[in-house]
Amino acid sequence: MGHRAGRDPRLTTHLALAARALGARRMYLHPPDPALAARIAAVGRSWGEGFEIVGVEDWKSVIRSYGGLVVHLTMYGLPLDRVLPRIRRSPDVLLVVGGAKVPPDLYRLSDLNVAVGHQPHSEVAAVAVVLDRLGGIPPASRRSRARQAIVPRARGKKIVRRRGR
Repeated sequence: MGHRAGRDPRLTTHLALAARALGARRMYLHPPDPALAARIAAVGRSWGEGFEIVGVEDWKSVIRSYGGLVVHLTMYGLPLDRVLPRIRRSPDVLLVVGGAKVPPDLYRLSDLNVAVGHQPHSEVAAVAVVLDRLGGIPPASRRSRARQAIVPRARGKKIVRRRGR
């Protein structure tokens, strides 16, 4: 929440790419940024679908209507290791990170305020650490319908392009 379209496109793009790569299915973006959403959709067309960006005007309504556990990632929250078992038990988790100054309402509306570390760090790092701790790197089979895929190698790069996808 609090994305500034003119100032934050690179950071928000990295946030979306990291979340997508680590298994997230959706990103609610406040306020909406159709150009950023289109860039991430293009990544999905090449590298595999299964992630969407939904622009939202009212972030509070998303949090209030969410049916699962709402976890606000902040350096001021409870230690991740302490609350990770509770997060793992929830079938649906909404991770929330803020861009600019986070309004106090977010702390109140969240089910958990969680710190990856009690030091300044980026939103990308926080989301990546939490998603990795929750599920690890998704298997390549999750993106089996992608138009292209990386062939793992010790050195060099190899990308295979799949036909008809």
